[in-house]
Amino acid sequence: MAGFKYQALDSEGKLKKGVIESDSARQVRANLREQGLVPVEVDQLTQTTKGGNKRVRGRLSISELSLLTRQLATLLGAGLTIEQTLNALIEQAETHHQRNILAGVRGEVLAGQPLARAMGHYANVFPDLYRTLVDAGEQSGQLAPVLLKLADYTEERQALRQKVGLAFVYPAIVTIVALLVVTGLLTYVVPQVVQVFQHTTQKLPLLTVALMALSGFLRNYGVYLLGALSVAGWFAHRALQQPAVRERFDRFLLKLPVVGRLIRGLNTARLSSTLAILVGSRVPLLASLKAGVGVVTNLPMKHALEETQRMVREGSSLSRALGSQKMFPPLMVHLIASGEASGRLPDMLERAASAQTREVENRVATMVSLLEPILILTMGVVVLVIVLAILLPIMELNTLVR
Repeated sequence: MAGFKYQALDSEGKLKKGVIESDSARQVRANLREQGLVPVEVDQLTQTTKGGNKRVRGRLSISELSLLTRQLATLLGAGLTIEQTLNALIEQAETHHQRNILAGVRGEVLAGQPLARAMGHYANVFPDLYRTLVDAGEQSGQLAPVLLKLADYTEERQALRQKVGLAFVYPAIVTIVALLVVTGLLTYVVPQVVQVFQHTTQKLPLLTVALMALSGFLRNYGVYLLGALSVAGWFAHRALQQPAVRERFDRFLLKLPVVGRLIRGLNTARLSSTLAILVGSRVPLLASLKAGVGVVTNLPMKHALEETQRMVREGSSLSRALGSQKMFPPLMVHLIASGEASGRLPDMLERAASAQTREVENRVATMVSLLEPILILTMGVVVLVIVLAILLPIMELNTLVR
């Protein structure tokens, strides 16, 4: 069965809209006529792709997916069946997009498929990790608790991403404003002030000459410079899509003193959280590692995790395999070794995730606290140089007059 969105007229001529599951659009129109409605428009909500998946336009944001997951967990924990839960969520969905997705999933469930496989028909909405956890919850009979963990995990990832992103908003704004101010000074203010000295016979200071040359270059070739930078950025973006170039670039980032540790910490925190929730939900370790590879964005670290997966498949312990790669923090490796020895691997993975998250937050706060005064100081130095370049000739003219 598939979901269909319809518009129909009732006996009073009022337009009614809704979503209904059926085998075909023709059957939907027949059902509407049986209800005394006149079908106006019937559209299928999903479109089947070659791979058997169904595609809906757009995705759910992380916050929407987290809220949906928590609602699923709450309703299922209250004793409702999956069908009743989906019906309730369809009724209270805030957007047509959410309603369309939930109606499509409900149609697959009514056709006899488990929830994880029904969500698999909407792979662009529900990620692989999400569906893996739902499948583990269904197989273990603990779907509601697993969904609660999944909602917490999604919210924590969103919170960490927002903290890191918002922390750099102020430095980014200061940088953009500084560039605009300096560009405006060099292209409009400086030429009008300095042109007074162009017709004098006195020798201008080197700083003033350099500033006039830079100002003339920006006025004459600024547009071409901006175009060249845009083309260079486009080529750099295309180059980074090549695996070999991307891996060299990611490896270079890891070697940077501050940025490298931040990237390593972000990926480690994401990996630890993923493994903790998967292993804690009784997903086999190899399957957990496979899902963990998908959440690591740095290519050298991703390849190291793939090698770890191979070593674990051959019989090595997780801590020994991770430690041999020299890509992950020693604290994480030691906590995993402790968890393997004590039989509390999920707890140790959660501790590792918490430790890495705190370290990332502290590093971001430190970087931002250092960036702000550096940016302000740099801006002050640039403006001082411009002012000096303008004042030096004036001071020399005053000296000559005296």
